[in-house]
Amino acid sequence: MPEIPLVPAHWRFPAHPNSVRRARHAVAASLPHCLRPSLGDDLGLLTSELVTNAIRHGARRADEEFIELVLWPADGHYWLAVSDPGTGKPVLADPDADSESGRGLILVDSLATAWTVRPRPTRGTSVIAGLPFRKHG
Repeated sequence: MPEIPLVPAHWRFPAHPNSVRRARHAVAASLPHCLRPSLGDDLGLLTSELVTNAIRHGARRADEEFIELVLWPADGHYWLAVSDPGTGKPVLADPDADSESGRGLILVDSLATAWTVRPRPTRGTSVIAGLPFRKHG
């Protein structure tokens, strides 16, 4: 009989800067306790960067738009999908030393084993990134 996978964790937050902290805490709290020491910091940073980008670049009206997050384990990774209602496709920037922004996807690229941008079937865009983990015990 095949192993039944875990149900992915799913959240919706208003497209507001206060949601970055709430999303980071929700994702961290959903990790199994044994993985928090090894995965929690990187997953928190990944969550912060992707949610911030989704709010800044993918939502138009903070009072009407939502950012969605899905977190699930598969193939030795925890995968995080952050979705927004926008149609733009995030790309890696090459900011100069004086730039005050443009480094978020550079961090995502350095942390994640793999990441991609996918259009959503109905409306919007998802950025999906994976962090490796090892099961203990």
